[in-house]
Amino acid sequence: MSGLFRRRVFLTESDVRPRYDVVVIGGGGHGLAIAYYLARNHGVRDVAVFERSYIGAGGSGRNTTVLRANYKTPETIPFFKASFDLYRTLSQELDFNMLLSQRGLLWLAHSEASLRVQRERALLNQAFGVETEFVGPDEIGDICPVLDLSGGGKRPVLGAAWHPPGAIIRHDAVVWGYAAAAQRHGVHVHQGVEVTGVVQERRRCVGVETSHGPVAAGKVVCAVGGYVTPVAAMAGIRLPIVTHPLQAFVTEPVKPVLDRIVASADLLVYISQSARGELLAGAEIERYTSYSTRSTWAFLSEAASRCIDLFPFMAKLRILRQWTGLCDMTPDYSPLMGVTEI
Repeated sequence: MSGLFRRRVFLTESDVRPRYDVVVIGGGGHGLAIAYYLARNHGVRDVAVFERSYIGAGGSGRNTTVLRANYKTPETIPFFKASFDLYRTLSQELDFNMLLSQRGLLWLAHSEASLRVQRERALLNQAFGVETEFVGPDEIGDICPVLDLSGGGKRPVLGAAWHPPGAIIRHDAVVWGYAAAAQRHGVHVHQGVEVTGVVQERRRCVGVETSHGPVAAGKVVCAVGGYVTPVAAMAGIRLPIVTHPLQAFVTEPVKPVLDRIVASADLLVYISQSARGELLAGAEIERYTSYSTRSTWAFLSEAASRCIDLFPFMAKLRILRQWTGLCDMTPDYSPLMGVTEI
């Protein structure tokens, strides 16, 4: 039974069993989605998800909630388009309100080089059936009237790639929804259970060592955003991945003022307003590699200044908090998925 009449049970605790058909390491959005689709689409219900902290404690709870499909590489656009299409109906599928809000995304260009990139982005997206168009300053002003097209008098906006489907979503709801739906299909979700090693026999993975003891498994899936490299190293696998911190901040909540998502290719900042009224801003990954989630004043001062260049009214807002997540980066910035030799 679904909808208002279904008895709502979120997460139930269960004992860690000595064996599962599939063990998923990582209780974020990816790990929980893998477990859910294994059970729902493939009938593999003997699945356990091991999360060393609480579900969504990593990247799934630290991201800036933007959904988009306007990527700029032919290899990844179809992948992200399919993912975006899944999100559109995810609330109905999981019977859990994702609080998805379609806002439209403006990707601003302040230089001739960025202008060419945004034109190319629009054309490439259109070739793959993704709704994106190039717009000039006048159209940008109509789409987002509160945006300062002069860029604070420093970096005038020359144009943008306009992606109408761009949306925001409640990231915690994605995690909770997948977790609850996976459990309804028989998946065990274990919080506070850390995987400390990978058990191998004859160069085949046959289980994991955990803080609750050894667990045998037919298959082991690594879905630990931010820590893929050290987990893979437990199995003797070296991956071409480096980890970078990614920071963000939110202001105090205010009345609705920004109904678009705005990103700047030159200022390296993106801004949206949450359903609670906070102005949420993020930037590019830090140049240095680290597993630290400590936030820095250097990021906050620079990102806040760039936000004010685009939205002068933000100068009057107080910053509520800032935080840091971790990003696993491949050499070409594309996802790394597949089967290993073990």
